[in-house]
Amino acid sequence: MNFQGSRRRGEDGIAMVIDFLLSNARLVLGVGGAAMLGIATLAVKRLIERAGRAADDEKVEQKMAESWEELSLVSASPTLIKKGIEGVVMKHVAKAAKQQKADLCQQPQMSALEVKSKPESKSKRLQLCVVTLQERLLQYYHTRAALSPHEVQRAQSLALDICTEIQGFMHSRHPDMPLGEMNLGGSLLDDLQVVSADHACLLVPLQLEASLWRLIPGEETLLTHPLHWMVRRVNLEYFPRGRSYWDRYLVGGYLSAEAVVNMFNKAVMETINWPSISGTLDCLVRPVLGGPDLRLEILPVNEKQEADGSQPLFLSVLPLLREEDVALTAQPELTSPWVNAWHLSLYPWETQRLAQLDASDDGRRKLTLKILKAVCRLNPALRPLDAAPLANLILHLSDSESDWSESSLDVRFQQCITELIGHLEQEALHSYFKPAVNLLSGLSEDQVDQMGFMLYCAVSEPEILLI
Repeated sequence: MNFQGSRRRGEDGIAMVIDFLLSNARLVLGVGGAAMLGIATLAVKRLIERAGRAADDEKVEQKMAESWEELSLVSASPTLIKKGIEGVVMKHVAKAAKQQKADLCQQPQMSALEVKSKPESKSKRLQLCVVTLQERLLQYYHTRAALSPHEVQRAQSLALDICTEIQGFMHSRHPDMPLGEMNLGGSLLDDLQVVSADHACLLVPLQLEASLWRLIPGEETLLTHPLHWMVRRVNLEYFPRGRSYWDRYLVGGYLSAEAVVNMFNKAVMETINWPSISGTLDCLVRPVLGGPDLRLEILPVNEKQEADGSQPLFLSVLPLLREEDVALTAQPELTSPWVNAWHLSLYPWETQRLAQLDASDDGRRKLTLKILKAVCRLNPALRPLDAAPLANLILHLSDSESDWSESSLDVRFQQCITELIGHLEQEALHSYFKPAVNLLSGLSEDQVDQMGFMLYCAVSEPEILLI
């Protein structure tokens, strides 16, 4: 624990003690105890701050010394830590409040002339501080979350140029490979990306013969995972192996997602002349090698043909299988260690459902989702939460709450925080479309603790998430 003290007046000194205790309470009380202590002491702290300022530094230093003595005594006994910290905090909060009241009674009344001589800037500052949570959320959205149309257009243009180059290369080098029209997908295209336009998806549809292949739901496979589907080769007695182009990527009678990704890695990442494409598109394009996924890094360049230090755009290449409303992607990083498993993407269903709900009642669910995504991305403690749990949180909440108008944005935002705390306590947030899927299963215990503590504090002070 690192604590640097400084000489402050009145409530600032006591506030330092409270802030120190709050910042370290989670280490000894756990999430639940620290959160309850945090909410209580923050409320009392605000009462102290409104009471006024103490006039004597020696009294503050004496309070600080007493606090450290009692805290050291409490810390000496591990069995008394939980009760001791609460006792120390509440004792000094009460003592400080009593002292503030006495100091206020002893302070001379200000004359009318002194009151008139106060600068108008203070009143203006107070007016600026009186901002509702509703206004603060909209301000946060426009200044931190939303992307400028120019930034989005630039990122989409770069991704489309790369898409055209890859498709032309595949048609010329592998004309017999049955591929559909490549296109862009993901949050950049659906106006759900926040903070910066730094990633996009290039969807590469694989065309399968309907009579030779069958998509098997994850619940019907040996894996029994609802998101891990398999693609079985059928009718081998009538159409022997070799009749389909994709038979060469069979493993144990199933189309292997890992084998397909390895093929694209060699055919696209390691074969295309990226320096030539970089010169044609006036940007630096290079594959990100060494990972299980297929990714390209795109950097804008300046007049000297050097990277200009701008935010890079990462383009993920996703082999895709479509059948009606089912979309399966080849993502070994999500289906490992099963080489034959394909990932069922719920993103199209979630995005379509949000759009339908907003269109039916002119709601602001997508706006709320973008604010939550920006909060989680910019807050280190909440960063492990990705878009999927947040989108499903809003979908679940929409079943019980019908008012998603802009005027109720602050209420829905606070409700999302409360609901998320409940899910973290249960360590489960079930998918809206696949209840058997727990969207929080990938979080570690330490990550859950950190997120829970941050959100507990935000219950009483939601503005701390909008800094």
